[in-house]
Amino acid sequence: MSYVADLHTHSRFARACSPALNIPNLSSWGKTKGINLLGTGDFLHPLWLAELKKDLIEDGSGFLSYPGSDTKFVLSVELASIYTEKGKGRKVHNVIIMPSLKSVEKLQKALLDRKINLSYDGRPIIGKNITCKNLLQILLEIDEKVLMIPAHVWTPWFGIFGSKSGYDSLSECFEDLTKYVYAIETGISSDPAMNWRVSELDNKSIVSFSDAHSLPNLGREATILDGEFNYGGLWKSIRDQKIAGTVEFFPEHGKYHLTGHRKCNVRYTPDETKRNGTVCPKCGGQLTVGVMERVEELASIDNGQLRIENQDGIITSKAFPKRPGFRNLVPLLNIISEAFKSTLSSQKVINEYKKLTDNLGGEIKILSEVDIAEIAKISGARVAEGVQKARKGEIVIDPGYDGEYGVVKIWPDNQSDPQMNLFGVE
Repeated sequence: MSYVADLHTHSRFARACSPALNIPNLSSWGKTKGINLLGTGDFLHPLWLAELKKDLIEDGSGFLSYPGSDTKFVLSVELASIYTEKGKGRKVHNVIIMPSLKSVEKLQKALLDRKINLSYDGRPIIGKNITCKNLLQILLEIDEKVLMIPAHVWTPWFGIFGSKSGYDSLSECFEDLTKYVYAIETGISSDPAMNWRVSELDNKSIVSFSDAHSLPNLGREATILDGEFNYGGLWKSIRDQKIAGTVEFFPEHGKYHLTGHRKCNVRYTPDETKRNGTVCPKCGGQLTVGVMERVEELASIDNGQLRIENQDGIITSKAFPKRPGFRNLVPLLNIISEAFKSTLSSQKVINEYKKLTDNLGGEIKILSEVDIAEIAKISGARVAEGVQKARKGEIVIDPGYDGEYGVVKIWPDNQSDPQMNLFGVE
């Protein structure tokens, strides 16, 4: 079977995360988004772990159930590894996925024994000279079916391929244990095609998750997996690259897509960086080297060699025919907001979003496969056209850089509304 998974999430106990992130809300929004499997996030935080034990039931599958909900949960956490190795600073985030509360408790004890503070943040810092390789060793000793997935791998800070991480490859970081790293997470600022260019990833699954800090951002990136719907099936699917596809933000929307300096309003494409360097021409400080720049530095093949195809919104590569395709989608709330010329948080937008998802299934299904005419019947031609344009990639993007999210628009500012009978409905 195929199912939609978003395994990189957070709770309200992680810094800069919404206070609304609790299990009942996560379960409800999982259904609204059309997500079958959600990561719990933050399972090492003692208060959140207590809530997981109270609210969720281990059902024997390796997943956890919330009463009355079809969305299952799997135990997950994001760890920040910050340490010095071989005289060089290293900063890497990893997503850890475990098969049982018993295994979580063993990891909790192992880290507490090493004097790691697990209480101050749902995304704890694993310092004390515990390298990523050491952490993976600890995890494998607890359970050989643990999953350790380098998170948002191209982000300058804390992405393993990022310009500030201290690493240029998985093998440099994990050495002889690299074979147990079965997947990498693309992150908001990159898509699978950018990762296909790196030969070290040829035998790794390329997955995408939301890293959501609020409920509406759940599923903004997600992975469709093939296999049995239990922990053993999840583990095998990721190990054996049984990925049916992924749902992606447009990577230009990511806040580190291009190189630049936000304070000075300086932004460079990779070609511009080659000509101008990485020193800010206005203040003389260092530019933040973006994702596109790092991809160009570490890629094994040129972008043109991918021979990208886009068929009905599904992007594939002739050079990598066995790689699953992916879709770039614009969040439904954003489309409705722009169509209605209203804010994302306005009651009018929220009511329309709820009406669509209640009548046509989860958001991911609406954005990718529901007939455009059916969307128009419920929300009118403007919203329906917005979904259609997003599917085709007919959008306007101002790329993000140096911590500034890119701006994605469906309609140029000066474009008039379409005729209301565009889809043959009122």
